[in-house]
Amino acid sequence: MSESKTTAEKNVLDNTSKDMSVARPCIAFTGGGTGGHIYPGLAVIEELRHLGFEGRIAWIGSEKDLDRSIVAEQGVEYFAIPSGKFRRELSLRNLTDLWRIVAGYVKAKSILKNLRPSLLFSKGGYVSVPPCRASTSLGIPVITHESDTSPGLATRLNSKRASLILTSWEATADYFPEPMRAKIVRTGNPVRPALFLGDRTRGLDMLGFSAEKPVLFVLGGSQGAKEVNDLVLASLPFLCTFVQIVHQTGKANFDEVVSKIPDDPVVRASYRPLSYIGPEIADIYAASSIIAGRAGAGTVWEAASLGKPMILIPLSGPGTRGDQVENAALAARAGAAAVLEGAQLSPATFADAVKKYLHRETYDSAVRACYSIAGIPAQTVRALLGDRDLSSEKQMPSAEFIARLLLARFEQQAKEGT
Repeated sequence: MSESKTTAEKNVLDNTSKDMSVARPCIAFTGGGTGGHIYPGLAVIEELRHLGFEGRIAWIGSEKDLDRSIVAEQGVEYFAIPSGKFRRELSLRNLTDLWRIVAGYVKAKSILKNLRPSLLFSKGGYVSVPPCRASTSLGIPVITHESDTSPGLATRLNSKRASLILTSWEATADYFPEPMRAKIVRTGNPVRPALFLGDRTRGLDMLGFSAEKPVLFVLGGSQGAKEVNDLVLASLPFLCTFVQIVHQTGKANFDEVVSKIPDDPVVRASYRPLSYIGPEIADIYAASSIIAGRAGAGTVWEAASLGKPMILIPLSGPGTRGDQVENAALAARAGAAAVLEGAQLSPATFADAVKKYLHRETYDSAVRACYSIAGIPAQTVRALLGDRDLSSEKQMPSAEFIARLLLARFEQQAKEGT
């Protein structure tokens, strides 16, 4: 256990002797296990701060060092609890994980008793279930958010007692029983505000690319995606004649990808493989015209929010729950993406999909579709938040909308004295 963790948790867990009246206003967050269960919540926190929330913000998450470091880097208090994964199949690990879930519930309840938050915002992942259960047992309202089209098991469990269920897609409501649908609000998926601050010229300079040739940004994910990497490598000789390519390979696959780059001067001038991309991703997005990669909620919503047409290669087959296939289908139906999978997936079809976006009319139509997906319609904003000095015609970004929604609920709780 790190010293910072010990100090932070001790400050909260030893707070029982203090007068309840001096407790600092607090909003708690929970989620973890993957970046998709953390980054959207951090985007909301950033907007809360931007909107002037000066209360305490705390995150209850897993004991994974990566989860802790991602949250701590944003200056958010982090409290780790034991967590166990829910498995539908029979496994001896279910027995040991059951004890971790119970221990997580006990610790989460202790943390929440001392934090005394006005509400808990859950971004899902198996670690979120104990804090959500503990919150409802303490009378703390829970607001849960689902990024994918079909809700995961944790979201299904958390939603049963949540006061609000936030979804990225309208279609997600169909996965819930009719009585629960009155609690559902389509908010989109929160995207980090920093991504909107990218600079095209800075991105092109960093990559050593020309401003005269379009840029294709291929996202293989932090762990890489061999199918995507192999497709890109096989397509390079042709693609590099009309686009420049920046390719996030994943750290584990970087050396293999580099070893397979064709010895071609056109490819060398127009192809940049990167093992990992950090904060500079905002500039790379700004420099890019088209995004290609898997159809995880993070990729789809970042591209849509930035107005970048997509070529999606959803992960499918045994071992997946089909969420990427569903995400890709909805993005394609809206006109924001081309989808390649199964027999359709080849260097030729990939190159054709890229070339279609180079036609101005097709490209502009896809950009408009991206923005229509990502923005929250003005009528939804007015219905849930009132006018609040907002433009009646404005489409609001998801992170800002959710932050304002949390603040409205926070203020309501304060007025009610709970």
